[in-house]
Amino acid sequence: MKLLMFFLAAVVATVNGFSTSRSSFTPNLGVAPLAYPSALAMSAGGVVITGGAGGVGFAYAGEFMDRGFDVVICDIQDCSTAAKVLTSRHPNGKVYHTKCDVSDAKSVENLGKFAKKSLGIINYWVNNAGINGGRRALIDVPLSQVELVVKVNLMGILLCTKIAMGIMAEQAGITGHIFNTVGSGVKGGGTPGYACYGATKRGLPQLTDSLVKELEEGVQGYEKKNLEGEIQVHNLSPGMVFTKLLLDDSTPELRKFPFGVLAAQPEEVAADLVPKIIAKTTNGGSVEFLTTDRILTKFFERFIMQKKSEYIDDDGNVIKMPGAQYDESGVRSLY
Repeated sequence: MKLLMFFLAAVVATVNGFSTSRSSFTPNLGVAPLAYPSALAMSAGGVVITGGAGGVGFAYAGEFMDRGFDVVICDIQDCSTAAKVLTSRHPNGKVYHTKCDVSDAKSVENLGKFAKKSLGIINYWVNNAGINGGRRALIDVPLSQVELVVKVNLMGILLCTKIAMGIMAEQAGITGHIFNTVGSGVKGGGTPGYACYGATKRGLPQLTDSLVKELEEGVQGYEKKNLEGEIQVHNLSPGMVFTKLLLDDSTPELRKFPFGVLAAQPEEVAADLVPKIIAKTTNGGSVEFLTTDRILTKFFERFIMQKKSEYIDDDGNVIKMPGAQYDESGVRSLY
């Protein structure tokens, strides 16, 4: 038992940094949705979520709307259907949608203008959009794909953060929060097959730390600006989520472990993280789904209690729920 617990503790540091960022079916996840507005949601505030047409971004939007927030979702694909579904399922908040390529400066600038016009005040900006570029050795990845992963995952967050900071700086008396989504590779170590993805995620905590110091201390040799609004920047770690980002190009072995032990559905992750996002009051730091306690609990349930996964069978195949729709990778459609 002592040896097993030592092993579990040793792997926590590794898996804790792994993240991934259309049907009416919602799995029974044991998490009751909250449907009451918070104090902040009562104000004229709002939320921007990139990559909001599906996956955990779509689930974030629903959780915020349940709490009375108005939300802007954007994606490189059309968001109109996603917005209609969110409006139907979550009547406590409004949703606005637009297309945006986060790797393109002009597109992000237009997103900022759209969000400001639609929401008035932006309390939270969640940089959720990201791609993994496929699971292949770097030597086999086309240069165009290398460029795309870096532009979306790193340049996209830099551009969105820059625009969000500009808006939040002018919101007198309001604290605006920016959350940058981290993932596999964020805490160092190799990410074979995902070298580009891991490298982009590794840089985000450094970005967050740099911005925290700039906001609190300024830049040496330059006069520190007094902003009308307060800005806070944080890391956001959704862990392993059953989305295309996680399951695409995966193997049965990966699906059995670690996915079958640690991965969660988008709704479960969003229901856990959105309250934590709203509760965040200090600059910097991370909000995590796969906390150490959660990891150890999941390991205990799987390896000691021999509890089987609800979502992956013993052969590493996705368990398909009755009434749900799945794509060829085994990703369940959220609407």
